[in-house]
Amino acid sequence: MIQQNLILILIFLPFLGALAASTLSVNAHNAAAWLSGAVLVGGLIVMTALYPPIAEGRVLRSVVSWIPALRLNLSFRIDGFAWLFVTLVLGIGLLVVLYARYYLSKSDPVPRFYCFLLAFTGAMVGLLVSGNIIMLVVFWELTSVISFLLIGYWYHNPAARDGARMALIVTATGGICLLAAMLMLGKIVGSYDLDRVLASGALIRAHPLYLPVLGLFLIGAFTKSAQFPFHFWLPNAMAAPTPVSAFLHSATMVKAGVFLLVRFSPALGGSEAWFFAVTGTGMVTLILGAVIALFRHDLKGLLAYSTISHLGLITALAGIGSTGAIVAAIFHIANHAVFKASLFMAAGIIDHESGTRDMRRLSGLMRLMPVTGTLAIVAAASMAGVPLLNGFLSKEMFFAEAASWHNGSWLDDALPYLATFASIFAVAYSLRFIVTVFFGPPPTDLPKLPHEPTTWMRRPVELLVLICLVVGILPGVTLGPVLNMAARSVLGADTPYFSIAVWHGFNTPMIMSLIALALGTALYFVFAARISAGPEGPPLLHRIRAQRIFEWLLLSLSWKWPRRLHRFFGTERLQPQLRLIVVLSFAAGAVTLWDGMTYIPKTAMPGYDPAFAFMWLVGGVCAIGAAWQAKYHRFASLALLGGAGVITCLTFAWFSAPDLAVTQLLVEVVTTVLLLLGLRWLPKRREEIAADKLAPARIRRIWDMVIASVSGLGIASIAYVMMSRPLVPNIGDWFLRNAYHEGGGTNVVNVILVDFRAFDTFGEISVLAIVGITVYGLLRRFRPGAESGGLPDEQLGEEAKALTDYLLVPSVIMRWMFPVMIVMSAYLFFRGHDLPGGGFSAGVTLAIALLLQYLGSSVRWVESRITILPIRWMGLGLLTSCGTGIGAWLFGYPFLTAHAQYLDLPLLGKVPAATAMLFDIGVYALVVGATVLMLIAIAHQSLRSARLRAQDDAPAEKEAL
Repeated sequence: MIQQNLILILIFLPFLGALAASTLSVNAHNAAAWLSGAVLVGGLIVMTALYPPIAEGRVLRSVVSWIPALRLNLSFRIDGFAWLFVTLVLGIGLLVVLYARYYLSKSDPVPRFYCFLLAFTGAMVGLLVSGNIIMLVVFWELTSVISFLLIGYWYHNPAARDGARMALIVTATGGICLLAAMLMLGKIVGSYDLDRVLASGALIRAHPLYLPVLGLFLIGAFTKSAQFPFHFWLPNAMAAPTPVSAFLHSATMVKAGVFLLVRFSPALGGSEAWFFAVTGTGMVTLILGAVIALFRHDLKGLLAYSTISHLGLITALAGIGSTGAIVAAIFHIANHAVFKASLFMAAGIIDHESGTRDMRRLSGLMRLMPVTGTLAIVAAASMAGVPLLNGFLSKEMFFAEAASWHNGSWLDDALPYLATFASIFAVAYSLRFIVTVFFGPPPTDLPKLPHEPTTWMRRPVELLVLICLVVGILPGVTLGPVLNMAARSVLGADTPYFSIAVWHGFNTPMIMSLIALALGTALYFVFAARISAGPEGPPLLHRIRAQRIFEWLLLSLSWKWPRRLHRFFGTERLQPQLRLIVVLSFAAGAVTLWDGMTYIPKTAMPGYDPAFAFMWLVGGVCAIGAAWQAKYHRFASLALLGGAGVITCLTFAWFSAPDLAVTQLLVEVVTTVLLLLGLRWLPKRREEIAADKLAPARIRRIWDMVIASVSGLGIASIAYVMMSRPLVPNIGDWFLRNAYHEGGGTNVVNVILVDFRAFDTFGEISVLAIVGITVYGLLRRFRPGAESGGLPDEQLGEEAKALTDYLLVPSVIMRWMFPVMIVMSAYLFFRGHDLPGGGFSAGVTLAIALLLQYLGSSVRWVESRITILPIRWMGLGLLTSCGTGIGAWLFGYPFLTAHAQYLDLPLLGKVPAATAMLFDIGVYALVVGATVLMLIAIAHQSLRSARLRAQDDAPAEKEAL
């Protein structure tokens, strides 16, 4: 139980830290850094506590029931591979937190950066420890969304915005393909549990859907890990701050794709299609990235393409799939994360202290920054594969696997030559990084005079370089046990112990390394001058930019082609759009129900009631009248629409549905008042439009009436058929029987909303929050036309005093009613679990009370006396409802499971209580917040129009004076 709770803490701790960081002041730089560091240290402590059982070969699990009927649970698992990866993410994340504290400017919103960083860490940890493949995709897409925020952190920079957008589009599209692959895998295996999927490799490879699954799966993995042809987004993401690059592009986001390839290799690997697709793509990416990196003049650009190349190396190893290849892939994942993070940080220090990353301007920095230069040289040597450094060991293992026989195909035979060729360029670009930046004449014409950074800014680089040296010299003692633990979790418990040593003799891999070092050195020194003087990219290839192809596709798919379709099929007028929606909806319903719905009348139909028929006749007249008067007489139309709403309310009461009647009445009041306020700002229509009397307009109205009549009769027919069918046992009977015993309430409707179907309600209030914020955002930018900005006709010519007091008596009554309605709101809330009422009705009642104050008094008068913060109400409501659901997890129950019992209170005796009331409080707060937010957005139009009138009157007053 302790281990299960530790896993949950590990997952939720970064998200809670991100939430806390988001509340800090924009100037709280130290507090945000300390908070982030504490969160990541806490995660590392949890990983340390979980290491002993994992080292024994156990897989630790924590399962939280979510939707058991659909076999969807929040399932988490940590094995050796996940432990190594999570520790890598948390460890490098901690160093990035320290580095960013001194890298970011005082003018940057630092708490926002740490908020995004912690949220991304949480998403990455969730991805790594997910035990359910659907939940894995959820965290996968979450990393794409949060990385968009991190890459675009400097949103004032157009390059950062473009890079963030490109990364999001590419990786999120791959995530959709991955979701389709996971759904198909779950269908093949019969389960979405990761362990069952990984154990069903033979079943998956023998299934007819194997190739489609493999294709979709690889698109998802390749887009995330920037494999050819999806590699172009990674260099454009270099517009992000260097701490983001050091974190996302060394140990986290780009490694998610290769993590997935290694993790699923037992299930999807072992086939010829896997070998050619994965190994082939990896080798192409390895070579392409290495070649382009040599010709990049930007420091981070060189490191970006070198990252692409090394990711291709790991992908090729995953495609080979042998025991040694998987061990080498895991080893290089760790090694690359260490030396590449140190290199990105070193590049950031150079940029921070010199003001440029252009290698054509940098030279001789070893004289000015000797410590930073030494650290960067060691890290770059590790990237090149120099002996006695960690990068050399994993590259040797890659050479060994490339030189081994696997299946005798042409690709298998070409692997050693391709690997050596790519390594030659890796040595060359590493040497260019070292020689160009740190040696040569002293730099001139730099924006700033370079110098060593603050000591603590350099400490993360020092620690990472020390790891490169220690692992490179003592691999078997330092990383050997953890590496074998990770390999056994992927390949199985029977995997033999893989010994890692510095010296394996003068063998083929050593010869390949020596050739790469010698030819790479020669390549750089021969072409160094031409490379520096040449364009940004390889000869000939620099003209081909994948970014341009992407932008052309994006422009075509999102603008050019849709505009052509819109010109051919669409219109910018609202009426034809609504007509098309109604017709298509009616057609879809008709096709669906044509053969699938039969009428089975009851044996005894209810008798005819003249009063009910007359009531509906009145409602029908109101509805038709509202439509008839909508164009020229909006106020009359709104009044008639309210009449139709009242008839609907009375219908609910007639059929013994008081909860629905109360809710309908309150909502009718709110919507009528909001629409009434909105009508004030619509253009006036005093004269009839001449074109309305012409034949085309008459034909259009007749056609609209036919569509409306047929659609209305269709809905009425469906309702009649459903209500006149014989009653059969259904879910409603279960709700009636169990509302009190299971939910602790006698009001079945309310128990359904806040207990049995609380998850649906949670989704609905989330939508209401989105609608409220959207309406507010739209109305903030709305400016009424000139004809609507003036005073209403009824107020023209009146004195200012008369205008101030023209609603004196109603406003006094409305003020007196305010506390009464607050009490009414509380009454409806507390009675809701047993009698008609509840959080929604109570929230609407309080919103009506506030609406009346705005109607009866001026906006300034109300807001000077009542402080309303609707967005906080909405946030508090969502957090309360969500927190109630999460609280059930702490007791081992599914999300939003409610508990009810009687409490024995002094003086009051036994009082019924249910945790669903806490959920209902969230509903109450959100309904109040969303409704009042829309009200404020409309009410503030009067302030804007008053300011405009004052501006217009000012010149006239000056002329009069």
